[in-house]
Amino acid sequence: MNPGIRTIIYPVKDIAQAKTLYTKLLGIEPYVDEAYYVGFKVGDQEIGLDPNGHSHGMTGPVGYWEVDDIKASLQLLLDAGAQAQQEAKDVGGGKLIASVKDADGNVIGLIQSP
Repeated sequence: MNPGIRTIIYPVKDIAQAKTLYTKLLGIEPYVDEAYYVGFKVGDQEIGLDPNGHSHGMTGPVGYWEVDDIKASLQLLLDAGAQAQQEAKDVGGGKLIASVKDADGNVIGLIQSP
């Protein structure tokens, strides 16, 4: 289905403070530094900070599984009993994300790169 989790997004309330903290923690500057998203590349891993995450239902960090076909993968999870949380949407440059909740309320993210 996928090569694994390569993106973890943290919902943050104060993006400037979070950017400072994660810059210190990771020892690198962000490669994306916008008001709507701050992203860091650590090897093959992306660490993202989303100031709108809480308003989109994020209650904590979400791991996003890299998939080749987000719509098919989303449907597989829904057919297996997951509950839709966020339909597939383009977050820029053709990158698509979606999320579901499992029966225990855990959020599972999906991401498809262009």
